[in-house]
Amino acid sequence: MAARILHRLRHALAGEAGREEPAGGGGEAEDCPESSELEDDTEGLSTRLSGTLSFTSHEDEEEEEEEEGDGASEELEEPPQAPGAAAGTEDGEWVSAAERPGGSLLTRQLQELWRRSRGSLAPQRLLFEVTSASVVSERSSKYVLYTIYLIRSGQFDKAPATIARRYSDFEQLNRRLRCRFSCDMASVAFPRKRLRRNFTAETIAKRSRAFEQFLSHLHSIDEIRRSPEFLEFFFLPDLQAAQRLTCTGMYREALATWANAYRLQDRLGVCSSGRFLLTLAGLAVCHQELDQLSEAHGCCEQALQLLEAQGSHPLLGPFLQAHVHLAWKVGKDKRRSEARLQDLREAGLPLQQQPSLKECLIKEPLE
Repeated sequence: MAARILHRLRHALAGEAGREEPAGGGGEAEDCPESSELEDDTEGLSTRLSGTLSFTSHEDEEEEEEEEGDGASEELEEPPQAPGAAAGTEDGEWVSAAERPGGSLLTRQLQELWRRSRGSLAPQRLLFEVTSASVVSERSSKYVLYTIYLIRSGQFDKAPATIARRYSDFEQLNRRLRCRFSCDMASVAFPRKRLRRNFTAETIAKRSRAFEQFLSHLHSIDEIRRSPEFLEFFFLPDLQAAQRLTCTGMYREALATWANAYRLQDRLGVCSSGRFLLTLAGLAVCHQELDQLSEAHGCCEQALQLLEAQGSHPLLGPFLQAHVHLAWKVGKDKRRSEARLQDLREAGLPLQQQPSLKECLIKEPLE
């Protein structure tokens, strides 16, 4: 960008301001097929197999710039910027709002337009990005482990939701979905298995791109997006791992895994399911064991809000009892939970025989 502006200034000084900039200038990316882009990235990729790999074609970069532009309008919901805050120019450079005539007025107009149009905005798109690929060698096998971020378009996640899967995991998901949704899956492409060159930089790059497109295509189909096969591909392994860590008393490691499972379910829009309530139970138990009582109390409150309309859920009693105990510890109001517990007693529920939240968590079968 700086090179382009300097180029224009030189022409202006030479009296050539009316002449168009020659094609193929310093900041422009050349159009080239995806295959040549992958070859260009091959050398850099081969030196970073154990680190971060990122493959973005020129077309993808343009799409990302458009998405960031869309997301910028959402930022207008934030408090107004202080005088001198940044505002955009036509060339993509940034100058202060104080240097632009009517800059503050434009900001207020955009904010008002954003408030009026919020109700008509399309739902945010979920993006799947392979951020790294590592070659893993075990005693009897060798495979590539792909790390994938789940990202809401137009938003920045301080703690992104991530999964790590190998080719066989994707292949199993593809097979299960084709058995159940044969018609919908007819148009979904899946990278074929190779007998040779599975660990070359070019193969890993192409598969990374293919897996991103595969998951995006699946997520765009309503029935598949809501299916247990698709959803559990993302968060069930984390739930199983977190449960094992909790059972063995490794609460700090379990807490990180429960938290990632929480973020995955949040991105996928399944925050009212039984799996999500179990995740909140895991977070509450681990926070409590680590003496983070305020955080544990908050998890119980969120679960009880989801259970507001349910009177017979197996986790209702344990969550109420845990909430009363934690509210007493942190000095919060516990009268509402005590009243709900009394209602359960009057309904004949033997609360004395109810398992604790931790016991429910450990005994829950996760298959």
